[in-house]
Order: sequence, then structure tokens, then C-alpha cells
Amino acid sequence: MSAKARYHDFCRTAPDVPVFAQPWYLDACAEGGTWDVVLAAEKGRVVAALPYFCKQKGPFRYVTMPLFLKWLGPYMLPEFRGRLPQEHELLKQLIEQLPDFAAFKQNFYPTTTNWLPFYWEKFRQTTFYTYRLHQLRNLAQVETGLGTGIRRDIRLARQKVRVVHDLPLATFYAVNQLSFTRQGLPAPYSEAQFRRLDAALAAQQARQLFFAVDEQDRVHSVAYLIWDNTTAYYLLAGDDPALRASGAGVLLAWECICYASEILGLDCFDFEGSMLPGVERIRVRFGAVQTPYFFVWKYNSRLFELLEKVKP
Repeated sequence: MSAKARYHDFCRTAPDVPVFAQPWYLDACAEGGTWDVVLAAEKGRVVAALPYFCKQKGPFRYVTMPLFLKWLGPYMLPEFRGRLPQEHELLKQLIEQLPDFAAFKQNFYPTTTNWLPFYWEKFRQTTFYTYRLHQLRNLAQVETGLGTGIRRDIRLARQKVRVVHDLPLATFYAVNQLSFTRQGLPAPYSEAQFRRLDAALAAQQARQLFFAVDEQDRVHSVAYLIWDNTTAYYLLAGDDPALRASGAGVLLAWECICYASEILGLDCFDFEGSMLPGVERIRVRFGAVQTPYFFVWKYNSRLFELLEKVKP
């Protein structure tokens, strides 16, 4: 049986494999490359996995992050976490099985706190941050933690827009792309790529769309929530620049939090944090906790590293 087939079986029983590491999610996001996985076993049972996404550039094969994936990295069954000798041995097994690559670049899950065996193998690491709300089932407590400005924005936005879920995907994509246009950035993904991801998530009943619409049926803001067994993720959002003053974006973020708590019964909400100062301030005003995660990388090809540094 291939490693991918064994990984499919593993994910069916592992209790908390993140949505980004599920085989069906990786299949939906693998355009422009291929994904594979290495596995670590104890007494013949798979207990840890490291999925990865490969692309090819000329003669160089390299590991990177595909579209719509915030995190990948090593996953272990809960009973093996926090026991350092075992963690080290399992991570060592995974690293040794990685294929030859010109470069390796991955954002590890925020729940991954041990990258030491990668350090021993000459990988490097930078710390980034996401922002998370915990104890989400106690929604009253979460609401108490909202900043005064956030509360005001939510209250005022409710007077201007209503929240719906059933508008077309094309409408969502159009408003989502307006945020990139406003910043002078190219569209990071096509509508076809977004539809492919949405179809996979819809089939797993693991997503919900949010639209803030006014009395003239103008869409002020959109948000796209996905989830797994433990956490809801604020994956995509967007605003119409001409209508941003309504505060609808803040309202939709709160509606996503409420949905994760009241409908999904989850206990963690992840804003998929940003290192941008303006975005960070808003996340903190929601009461979210700054949460570190590792960006781990290694170059095995000096030429590929130089080409990366000089690329336009």
C-alpha cells in the first residue's frame, strides 16, 4: 500500500488532523504541483505524518505551501505529544523519509511546538503569529472580551446590513477580489481555483459563506469560514471599498465567531493571523490571543537559493 493510501486510512481515525492536512483538501489545492506524505510508525501502526506539496521549477524540485493552505507540517496522534524522546524519534523518522529537494518551506501548525529535530538536521525557523479565540463555547465570555470599538462597529453595522449565506459563489469571489484590487495586488487565485476548493469543502460540509447585504441588495462584505474537528478558520474575507465605512467586515467576523460557537460547537476560532500592524490591532480588539507558529525552511541547493533571491 502506498504512503498516500495509508495516510487516507490514518486520517479516517486520527481524532484531530487539521482540515488543511486532510487528503481531500490537499487534492483540491494541488494545482501546479503534487502532494505526498511521509509516515512514522510504532510497532507497525502509523502514529505520525508529514504531508508536503512539491513544485517543479526547471530542474529543481522544491517543497512549498500551495494555495489556500495556511499550515502543514508534522502531525502526531495525541498520545505521542509532549513526550520529547518519542516526539524526537518520530520527527526524525519523518525527516529521514523526505525526498531530495532543492528547498523545503512549510508553515507548521500552531499546535506544533517542537521543531528541534529539524534544527538538528540544519533546517532553519522563523516565528510568525496567528490570533486565536479559545473557550469559544462560552460565547458570553468571548463577547465580554470584545473591545469597545468592536462592539460599537457591530451594533452600527446591524442597522445597515443583514447577514445571508445563500448568494452565488461568483458574488463572493467578486467582492473578495475587490480587497486585492484596492491594495493594488494581483488576484492570488482564480475563480476556478476557488470553486474547486469550495466544492471539496461543501462535499465535506466543512464551510459556510457569509454576506453582509444592505436594503439595496449591495454586498458590503463577505467572509468564508471553514473548520475541522477542533477549530474554525477565518479563511477568506473581502469588502467593497466604496462601502467599507459600514463596518460590515467587523460584523461578519463576529457572525463567524458566533457560528463556530453556537452552530458548530467548537472551542477555538482562528483568524489566520497577519503580521500586518493594522490587521493585528483588529484581531487583538476581538480579544484574540497572539499564538506563534513556525515557518521552517532549508535549502539543499545553493544555486536554487541564489535564483530565489534574485527572482523578480
